[in-house]
Amino acid sequence: MKKNNRQQNHHWSERIASAVSKAAGSTAAFITAFLLVLAWGLTGPILHYSSNWQLIINTGTTIITFLMVFLIQKAQNKDSLAIQLKLNELVAAHEFASNRLVDVENIPEEDLKIIQKYYSHLSHIAKSEETLQQSHSIEEAEASSKMKNKREQTYQRKSGKSKE
Repeated sequence: MKKNNRQQNHHWSERIASAVSKAAGSTAAFITAFLLVLAWGLTGPILHYSSNWQLIINTGTTIITFLMVFLIQKAQNKDSLAIQLKLNELVAAHEFASNRLVDVENIPEEDLKIIQKYYSHLSHIAKSEETLQQSHSIEEAEASSKMKNKREQTYQRKSGKSKE
């Protein structure tokens, strides 16, 4: 029963965060913020640009900025997770895809750089292909490239031309 309460609270807070995030990114929110700053600026001469007048805008913008940082990060985390799940589904569903990429966002940055180098290598191999319609996994591209190199070496040996 406690779990259901926690799930309901989570859904309640999730709904509020989503609603505030959508509202904050709307044109109406921008216009409202602009009008508030304009009204504040126009009251400056009336209030003789007092310390309290400055304190109002400083405090208000600080509080809003503080809250928005967390709201933006939450929205970004959720979007990032959704994108990762969609990409994982595509990788897992594709017959020739390398499944080692399904959990790639959780590996160390050094390993990501190594995988990036493999894909850069794959890009160079793909550029040398006769058609743009071919698609390869890293392993398949490397095996294909090795096979081509062996054929080329065999041809060169037979024709008396070596790479040396």
